[in-house]
Amino acid sequence: MSIADNIESDKENQLISMRIKLPYLGRSIQMKTISQGEYLYKMQRSDIVFASGAAGTGKTFLSVAYAINLLSEGRVERIIITRPVVEAGESLGYLPGDFKEKISPYMRPVYDALYSLLSSDIILRYTEEGKIEVAPLAYMRGRTLSKAFIILDEAQNTTVSQMKMFLSRIGEKSKAIITGDISQSDLPNNVESGLENALKILKGINGISFHHFDKKDVIRHHLVSEILAAYDNAGK
Repeated sequence: MSIADNIESDKENQLISMRIKLPYLGRSIQMKTISQGEYLYKMQRSDIVFASGAAGTGKTFLSVAYAINLLSEGRVERIIITRPVVEAGESLGYLPGDFKEKISPYMRPVYDALYSLLSSDIILRYTEEGKIEVAPLAYMRGRTLSKAFIILDEAQNTTVSQMKMFLSRIGEKSKAIITGDISQSDLPNNVESGLENALKILKGINGISFHHFDKKDVIRHHLVSEILAAYDNAGK
């Protein structure tokens, strides 16, 4: 093995051994792939990170875990997690209940991540104190989000104007993580995805990092990555 190979091997070992400490639970999360280690490294060093790629790679889960880590250390004052509410084959108006109940299914995956990392008591207390906020993207308009860790999930379903609006909300001493899979957009065919647009036009801006997860980084059931590859090969 050459010196270059040794250096590369050491780097990969360092990345996959990286951890996110969760003092509330008295444990930590270790990266499962080298790509996850690279993603954490970028979140640690950049104020804005775009993470794209297939579902099941840890994009949202790791960003929520890192947000909890920074909140516990007092490095941010609140966590804000938002998603665009896009109707995919079903009309929001026909769902039962008031507006909060109607949007609840859209925000459920975010709560799943939170409940896997924090106790329900802590989530309830922090929500009441304003330290954790989960809300549709439309609720971000007109706000300045300072000293916060902000996660925009399912960003492939934002329009270009929505993405611009979100990015312009980021205030001082804040971090923003934008996650999504451009192959899974629920927007009409004639509407450009704000995530896809941002990945093209924001390259080269100092302080913004980009990370892409491949299907080999999927960490759900071992068949998921093969299923995704089969759909890609079939052009679906």
